[in-house]
Amino acid sequence: MRIDWWTLGLQTVNVAVLVWLLQRFFWRPVAAMIEQRRTTTTAALADVEATHSKAAALLADAETARAGFGAERDAILRQAHDDAGQAATAQLSDAAARVAALEAAGAAATAAAQHAAEGAWAERSSHLAVDIASRLAGRLDGQAVQASFLAWLLEQLRALPDATRLAVTGTSLEAVSAVPLDAASQARTTALIAEALGGPVAITYRTEPALIAGLELHGPHLDVSNSWRADLAKVLQETLPTRDPA
Repeated sequence: MRIDWWTLGLQTVNVAVLVWLLQRFFWRPVAAMIEQRRTTTTAALADVEATHSKAAALLADAETARAGFGAERDAILRQAHDDAGQAATAQLSDAAARVAALEAAGAAATAAAQHAAEGAWAERSSHLAVDIASRLAGRLDGQAVQASFLAWLLEQLRALPDATRLAVTGTSLEAVSAVPLDAASQARTTALIAEALGGPVAITYRTEPALIAGLELHGPHLDVSNSWRADLAKVLQETLPTRDPA
């Protein structure tokens, strides 16, 4: 085997130049950077350790001060308790009684105000509902509405127990309508009611516009509320919460 000394020499020179370049421009900067980072980290750790030591010292001082405050507070409380004696107990009892009386009066006033507000709200709601119902009734066909309420009244009468219908038969009843009924309508209504009850009845007719719309029937053994006013009252009673004013 023949060795090319010129090629080997050139490669050796190249390697030496490469090692010199790496050491000059790479290993020295990297080593300097690593040393700088190590120095910075060491300084930061030292600062953290110093801060931790200061915090521990402050915490110890705070614990000592708190213990002193606690002991001083206990001493003051004991001294106050010893000095107050029976006079302090009497004053505390009197103050507690006055506070209880004020709380009771405040609770009663709050309950009364709430009850009054609920009553006023219910009254306003009732008036508003009646006004709305009255306006709606004015837009409907009066005869059709009257016929519907008559049909509902007859259904309620037919659904009564036999004993109740038998007790009503032959008695005098009062029919109340929201609008006046002419003689023919009264005669027809009386006949239909008698048929539903299963016996003759004497009926007098009266007009009450406050019903808004409807036909109610009242008597000694019978009370059928069949009107928009009764329906509105029932809705309000079911909707509003019941509260004891006391």
